[in-house]
Amino acid sequence: MLTENSKKVLERRYLKRDSESNIIESCDDMFKRVAKTIASADSEFLGKEDIEKTEKDFYDMMVNLEFLPNSPTLMNAGRSLGQLAACFVLPIDDSMEAIFETVKNAALIHKSGGGTGFSFSRIRQKGAAVSSTGGIASGPISFMKVFNTATEAVKQGGTRRGANMGILRVDHPDIKDFITCKENSTELNNFNISVGLTEQFMEAVEHDNTYELIDPSTKKAVGIESAKNVFDMIVQHAWLNGEPGIVFLDRINKENTVPGLGEIESTNPCGEQPLLPYESCNLGSINLYTMLKADKSGFDYDKLGRCVVKAVHFLDNVIDVNTYPNEKIAKNSKATRKIGLGVMGWADSLYAMGIPYNSEEALDLGYEVMKFINEESKKASMSLAEIKGVFPAYDKSIYPAKDIKVRNATTTTIAPTGTLSIIAGVSSGIEPAFAISYIRNVMDNTEMTEVNPVFEAIARERGFFSDELMRDIAKKGTISHMTVIPEDVKEVFVTSHDIDPSWHVRMQAVFQEHVDNAVSKTVNLRNEATLDDVKAVFMQAYAMGCKGVTLYRDGSRDLQVLSVPKQQVKGPSPLASAVIPKPRPRITTGLTEKFKTGCGNLYITVNYDENGEICEIFTNTGRAGGCPSQSEATARLVSIALRSGIDTKEIIDQLKGIRCPSTIRHKDLGILSCPDAIGRMIEKVAKMNGELKEEVKKTIPYLHYGEPSAKTPVKKEEKNSESRPCPECGAMLESDGGCVICRSCGYSKCN
Repeated sequence: MLTENSKKVLERRYLKRDSESNIIESCDDMFKRVAKTIASADSEFLGKEDIEKTEKDFYDMMVNLEFLPNSPTLMNAGRSLGQLAACFVLPIDDSMEAIFETVKNAALIHKSGGGTGFSFSRIRQKGAAVSSTGGIASGPISFMKVFNTATEAVKQGGTRRGANMGILRVDHPDIKDFITCKENSTELNNFNISVGLTEQFMEAVEHDNTYELIDPSTKKAVGIESAKNVFDMIVQHAWLNGEPGIVFLDRINKENTVPGLGEIESTNPCGEQPLLPYESCNLGSINLYTMLKADKSGFDYDKLGRCVVKAVHFLDNVIDVNTYPNEKIAKNSKATRKIGLGVMGWADSLYAMGIPYNSEEALDLGYEVMKFINEESKKASMSLAEIKGVFPAYDKSIYPAKDIKVRNATTTTIAPTGTLSIIAGVSSGIEPAFAISYIRNVMDNTEMTEVNPVFEAIARERGFFSDELMRDIAKKGTISHMTVIPEDVKEVFVTSHDIDPSWHVRMQAVFQEHVDNAVSKTVNLRNEATLDDVKAVFMQAYAMGCKGVTLYRDGSRDLQVLSVPKQQVKGPSPLASAVIPKPRPRITTGLTEKFKTGCGNLYITVNYDENGEICEIFTNTGRAGGCPSQSEATARLVSIALRSGIDTKEIIDQLKGIRCPSTIRHKDLGILSCPDAIGRMIEKVAKMNGELKEEVKKTIPYLHYGEPSAKTPVKKEEKNSESRPCPECGAMLESDGGCVICRSCGYSKCN
């Protein structure tokens, strides 16, 4: 049964609206709309009665929250947009025409609600010669910024926000620039990034050897790097802010089910769906909690098996009723007919069975249940192949050699299920629960405590439930040190940060053994985790056969991704010398002034935050010419310096007094150069700061997403620079399966 919060999420994001944004369907109507549309794909093969039965089967398993398809299917099935797939991979070849063709295709996919993955490994390195123009290549990072900007523009009007995965091979000459490209949290914020590691590289890491950097255009070695140094660099930046993640490209291609169609270069935005160029995949998840026996002693495998058969049928039908962004994607997607059936509610199922997540028993059960789902999904795909035929690229796949005829090249994936799990009212994917209870902000800033239903039932049954205790748990984020809770309960109801990182990796690995594609999971580390802890996670994932791994260290970003309180960490951090600029405020106020220079007009804008502190500079030149690139470079560097804590007076002193030869020919300009003008403008605004502070507070009621209105001003001492609020409702976000999710409103970056 849908909870009130589930209904709110569906109303906010999924239900049909009229031209004036009024909701015109109920939650039940939505499930009927989706079931009818997906069942219609059988019209070529089945009679009316059978199609009606299939429609009812599809409706029943959705309305009973036993299975839910990915968000685009729920949103768009039976509607004019009609784009139902979540995951796409697009190729990027090394030419301006190819790059911008891909930008266009990505924009269309984002508009339709899908996420895109790219490998930038074919683009020649920065500084390489461009023979066609005689120019110099700008490198893959510069084009990532183009894609990022395009995504930002498209997502402003979309139902779902565009998300990208950027991958670069570890042997690309620009790999170091790629590893560091997200040091500044305001850069490339529409991308997740992962380094594509090779077996050769990992062997070199293990033996402390060097490896070659390969020019992507000539395929010749152009440099040598220490594998250990590059790996340590990846570790440092993953420790610093969670990026980059890593994917094991050779391992992914070793298990490529259709090798005859080419090499897999990239995955979708959360790392769980490796795809060939121009392929898409639709995903869906079985709610394991609904598959438990009545006495919660284990799984009802008969019920689970029936659900797998219906879910595979559902996902295969999606391929045929889907409206694809372009013909090439349609052709390639139908050639392989890849689907990704996964699970959600794993942690809640363990709670109900009284099994700790961090136990051998949980690992054994995870192996068993995923093995069953994978095998049953193959049988279901074989049954469909008997009726509808094998996928068109079957002869280029691994299956003829095995004498297996299947309808789908892949059938299983463990995807992040952030929003779907909120709708279903269960834990996400195979992640441990992030918290036992939450404090949710509802209307008029009223707080409501939401408790894990399994824990609440146990607490009431055992006699230690109270509203005060639930609120205390929500504030602390864990029950591990609470003496009022029995030890056997604390042992079972562990949360993400109670669990040692090695258990996270082991759980991912046991599910990966029986998943065609890959497993989306975040290894959550405590704030005090060291660089060695991060390195251990990466090496364990490599040793245990994972196809990739994403981790996040609590509190490691300027804008924190997790929402429970943290203890203050004492002592210097391993990367204490790294200076990371503060994020740009969402709202700023500024002044613009025109200056006459020796070569035309220069317009300088100085912006400041709610406290009157200068945070960024912009310049623009008039038609008469001048040196716009130099002025823009100066403005960018000054902006970074200001947000990095450099004293404003020091910046002014450095800029004022710089003289340009063009000013010698002109008297009475009042400035000596463009940098001098920038310095003078900064000084002018800085002197006004005392007068501006009160005025700024009136004109800017809130600075960032966490403050809902001018009626609830945030006191300075209450601000938490280590919290990342939801961009839509202001509640705190959680890391989830390589993505982020808001449990309050259902916002998700990826699904």
